[in-house]
Amino acid sequence: MKLSLCNEVIRELPFERQCGLAAGLGYRGLEIAPFTFGDDAWRMPAAKRAEIRRACSESGVAVSGLHWLLAAPAGLSITSADRGVWQRSVDVLRGSVDLCAELGGAYLVHGSPAQRRVSDPSDARRAEEAWAQAAEAARKAGVVYCLEPLATPDCNFINTLAEAGEVVRRIGNPAFRTMVDTLAASLMEPEPVADAIRRVMPTGLMAHIQLNDRNKRGPGQGDDRFAPVIGALGETGYDGWIAMEPFVYEPDGATCAARMIGYVQGLLEQA
Repeated sequence: MKLSLCNEVIRELPFERQCGLAAGLGYRGLEIAPFTFGDDAWRMPAAKRAEIRRACSESGVAVSGLHWLLAAPAGLSITSADRGVWQRSVDVLRGSVDLCAELGGAYLVHGSPAQRRVSDPSDARRAEEAWAQAAEAARKAGVVYCLEPLATPDCNFINTLAEAGEVVRRIGNPAFRTMVDTLAASLMEPEPVADAIRRVMPTGLMAHIQLNDRNKRGPGQGDDRFAPVIGALGETGYDGWIAMEPFVYEPDGATCAARMIGYVQGLLEQA
């Protein structure tokens, strides 16, 4: 299992320094939020992509994947009845898939709760159509596209692993799977997160995991215990990326990044 830091945690730093900091702390990868590179990161020019690859190579870290896919530009929605808005949103998703592959990433995480909000069944159908197109783009690019269950009330569509699994099965593309965000799972699943992992991993539907506490801070910075989660990942043979995704950075992003990896590395050594 490889540890990755979600790069928005230290987004105030130039990307070269993000790579250096992550590597110095022991992270093997950065999970990129495209909005940290501006509104049009999904169509980033080739020279910028090469610059990112070079910065990673020189620091000894990898781009593990992408997340926060629709945070920018403003006004995107994969459930909108406005076909222009919907098509632009799908274009961003497809462009993000290509960006991920070109940067050497292995997966994309589709969270973006505001951009998938539903109010009637037709909204859900449009979302699935968008995900089917993104999944096919991912298959061709050789990456995995992950549908992230998110907690209410922030998200009103696909809140549990069971709901995500139903969509994954309907779309039926091997490049389209689900993943676990421990904050959301701790709030929405019917059992402890570790047991949810043991239930879902054998199905082949789970392709990624993000660690965060229910208090929205990093693992080890709240009351949630992550040893059972790490244990369940090991028991079920997970060998992919583990991404750290806090939303509250206390006292600052760099210190948060250091505390998280120290805590999780300790758990991995004990597992």
